[in-house]
This record gives sequence, C-alpha cells and structure tokens, in this order.
Amino acid sequence: MEFLPIIIVIALAMGFNYTNGFHDAANAIATSVSTRALTPRVALLMAAICNMIGAFFGKKVADTVGKGIIDPPSGTAGLVVVAAALVGAIGWNLLTWWFGLPSSSSHALIGGLGGAALAASATVYWQGIFDKVIIPMVISPVVGVALGYLVMVVILWLFRRTHPGRASRGFRHAQTVSAAAMALGHGLQDASKTAGVVVLALTVGGFIDGDTIPFWVLALSAIVISAGTYSGGWRIMRTLGRRIIHLDPPHGFAAETTAASILYVAGLTFGAPISTTHTITSSIMGVGATKRLSAVRWGVAGNIVGAWIFTFPGAGLVAAATYGLVSLFR
Repeated sequence: MEFLPIIIVIALAMGFNYTNGFHDAANAIATSVSTRALTPRVALLMAAICNMIGAFFGKKVADTVGKGIIDPPSGTAGLVVVAAALVGAIGWNLLTWWFGLPSSSSHALIGGLGGAALAASATVYWQGIFDKVIIPMVISPVVGVALGYLVMVVILWLFRRTHPGRASRGFRHAQTVSAAAMALGHGLQDASKTAGVVVLALTVGGFIDGDTIPFWVLALSAIVISAGTYSGGWRIMRTLGRRIIHLDPPHGFAAETTAASILYVAGLTFGAPISTTHTITSSIMGVGATKRLSAVRWGVAGNIVGAWIFTFPGAGLVAAATYGLVSLFR
C-alpha cells in the first residue's frame, strides 16, 4: 500500500504527458501538413520519434519544474498536492483541445502546481515562477513574432529572383528538417516538464534523494509523449495550420525554424519551461504578417491569446478544487 500513492501520481503524470502529446502535436507538424510538405501520418511519426529523442536533452527544464516552482510537504500530503496539480493540468488540456484552442500544456502544469500548493498552504516559489515562467512567457511570443517576421523578410529577399514554383518545392523539402527540429524542441521542453513532476513526486514521497533524474523517468516520459503525439491533435492542427493564416512552404519553413530556435535557446541555455504553443503560434503570426497585416486572422489570434491568459488561473482553480475534494476523504 505504501507504493500505491506514488503509482497513482506517476500514472496521472503520464496521463498528462499523453494529453500533452496529442494536444501539442500540432505545434510541430501543423504548418508542414497544411503546406502539404508531409502527409499527416508521416508527420506524426516523425514528430513522435523526434519528441522521444528530445526528451533526453531537457534536464535543465526538468530541474526547473521539479525544484523551482513549489515546495510541497513530504509524504502522502505532498503527493496529493502533485496529484491535484496534474488533474488541473489534464482538465485544462482536455477543455482547450475540445474547443481547438492551442493553449499551453506547460503553463497548465505550472498553474496546476501553483493552485494545488496554495490550496495546501505549501510554499510557492514566486520569484522562480516570475524569473523562469512569467518573463519567458511574455518575451517568447514577442520574440516569435519579431524574429518570424525578420526570418521571412530575409527569405523573401534571398529568393526574390527564384521562380516561385521552384522555391516552393525546395522549401517543401526543407520543411521536413524544420518540422523535425520543432518536434525535437517540443520533446526537449514538454517531456522534460513531466519528468520534472515525476521527480518532484518521488522526492516528496521519499523514494529518491538528490539531483539525478532516473533514466527510467526520462524514458517513460519520452515514450508516453511520443505515443500521445502519434495519436494526433486534429482539432488544434486545423487552428494552427489554416485558421490563423494560410501558409505556403517558405512561410511554414520560416515559422518552424524560428520557433525551434527559441525553444532550444530557452531550454538548453536558461532551463526556462517556455510554451511550445506560444512559440509556434507567435512565429506563424510574425511570418504571416509579411504578406500583409490583414492576412492574419487577428480574431482567431485573439481567441488564442485569451486562452493563454486564462491557462494559469483555469488550471490552478481546477487543481485547488481537486485538492480540496481529496482532502475531504483523507
């Protein structure tokens, strides 16, 4: 029986990881599928494999989530906090997936951790959240829009004398590489966040002690997020691939390259758990704005930003309510 609580928490963590996979599959492949650079199933398989590989390079991100967000109590009480946080994150993922909104699974998880910790009167590292989450959350979309715009302007200038059909075919092939890079960055960021939560649960449960992330935690997180990715997230894929703006292969390549670069810099250099959803969406907006500002469907973009704003409190409230409900039966 002493292993039952930790088994339940790990199962919830993998449930969140799976929803993260299919919720965020669109982040890596929506542009490639919408431009017909890749077929949906080939794109999903490639994204699943790259997700799995990327998971093993995100130790800094895992450390941030596992140690830098909350300090739950030890023992069963701490495991209940982590479990409630995961329920909050899963609930928000499913809600936004149902409505086809590309919200952030990462911020749902962090919001869930914060909400559950507050409900349990546990310590929340507000400075860590501000430095590692809030600031990157604000900066990464701004950088995505600006850098996406600049990358696309450079591409348009470099290939200004190239026949449009020939350029389109070339960038359609190049998108295979840029989509793979994006999927690798998604694994580096999002699978590592789940691994960090599992390590947090193992630590408060007294099963491990130290800074090392067990290999089996990374492997399990990698496999589950890959399975979730391969199952697809078609509702959100339509939003990212078509509803914000209609992309052609050069624009798709620019958006994916921009987003992947931001993910690598944030994860490998700063250990910042930034949102792959925010990054690719803002990059698509920046790239699309080079056509003309009116080409971007800003109404759809506004709905997406609204989902971003409510992610933290939404997931936090569900997590807090879950903690309160479970506490009634303890």
